[in-house]
Amino acid sequence: MLRNYEPADAEALGKVALEAFEQFRLAYSDWPALASFVSNMSILSKTGEIIVAEDEGQIVGGVAYIGPRQPKADYFDISWPIIRMLVVKPTARGKGLGHLLTEECINRARRDKSPIIGLHTTPIMTVALAMYLRMGFTKLHDTPDIYGVPYTVYTKSLS
Repeated sequence: MLRNYEPADAEALGKVALEAFEQFRLAYSDWPALASFVSNMSILSKTGEIIVAEDEGQIVGGVAYIGPRQPKADYFDISWPIIRMLVVKPTARGKGLGHLLTEECINRARRDKSPIIGLHTTPIMTVALAMYLRMGFTKLHDTPDIYGVPYTVYTKSLS
């Protein structure tokens, strides 16, 4: 089940995000700094909408939808909505939750009448990248590395 984030979800969502990123800890040059950011995923609710996935009353995934004209990194066009921090608890993977959370962001972009939606990801996130490509996202340009890990912006036309 997908639903909108509530402030009471902050701790559980942070734990899921940290678990989701844990497999990549050796790739990042400053894991403690990244872990601190990831575990505070709820901060994204200040500029966007967070959607959580629940299974039997437990949060097992989440994603932030940052709408058009909301503050975002300079490598995104300010007029685009973007997808941030798609996370799924490792024990909940393989059930299509990442796809559902991404589709919900796409639906919100359409609600906002946006002709395009963007995101950035890294080649080390092979499962997520393959899913985005299957969903019609295409590579736009590379961005600065994050703690030594290369990232790239992808977009999907919604028109």
